[in-house]
Amino acid sequence: MAKLTLETAKQLLGVAEQKSYQMGLSSNIAIVDDGANLIAFLRMDNARIAGIEISKNKAWTSVSMQMPTANLAEAALPGSPSFGINTTNNGKIVILGGGIPLASEGKIVGGVGISGGSSAQDIEIAKEVVQAFKWLNKH
Repeated sequence: MAKLTLETAKQLLGVAEQKSYQMGLSSNIAIVDDGANLIAFLRMDNARIAGIEISKNKAWTSVSMQMPTANLAEAALPGSPSFGINTTNNGKIVILGGGIPLASEGKIVGGVGISGGSSAQDIEIAKEVVQAFKWLNKH
């Protein structure tokens, strides 16, 4: 099983930064370990200040809830089973798309959180990071 190292996290920041540039976005990018602790962070020029905590919390949520943050959006709607979940953990749980766990051999070893565009754009960048992580584990 691959461990998420600082060197790998820095490479993943680069992948997310490049994808953000290609999409014309300025993103905040956070990488956390399997305990949801921050390993690496990058704030691109002109990225929103609010996105700093949002991206870190997306990464944290993806690991602590063991699922992409986008999965929580529908479940957290009024009348849904997880309505109000985003008010727990001192408001740290994010139900916006853009946080995805990083897994190796079926075990979560970390997570990525992106904040810079729409939820769909943040998800697209996060998925690019997930693919890069899979590729790096094979090489």
